[in-house]
Amino acid sequence: QVQLVESGGGLVQSGGSLRLSCAASGRTFSTYAMAWFRQAPGKEREFVAVIWSGGSTYYADSVKGRFTISRDNARNTVYLQMDSLKPEDTAVYYCAADTGYGGTRYKNYHYWGQGTQVTVSS
Repeated sequence: QVQLVESGGGLVQSGGSLRLSCAASGRTFSTYAMAWFRQAPGKEREFVAVIWSGGSTYYADSVKGRFTISRDNARNTVYLQMDSLKPEDTAVYYCAADTGYGGTRYKNYHYWGQGTQVTVSS
């Protein structure tokens, strides 16, 4: 069983930055695919970024060049650095873990955090 706890959300002005953290339990964290998804009110959950065990990353087009996903295997933590934030980035952000490939489909992920709210004001 993997438990995920997100932190770092909040209210920020357009153009500002936030860093989300996700602390994971489990002795094999370094082997997990870790991802961030987000869900705005009335919308489906959407993929944001993924980082695989080897450190490779992949981003949604909407955040490419503005967001950076990283991981610290010694701390069992994954991060999402969000810069140049826009009002359309407002959503609940979820951390997800998969012991397999993971990828961009939320249905591939078996473990989820509780979510953290990010609100970007214009």
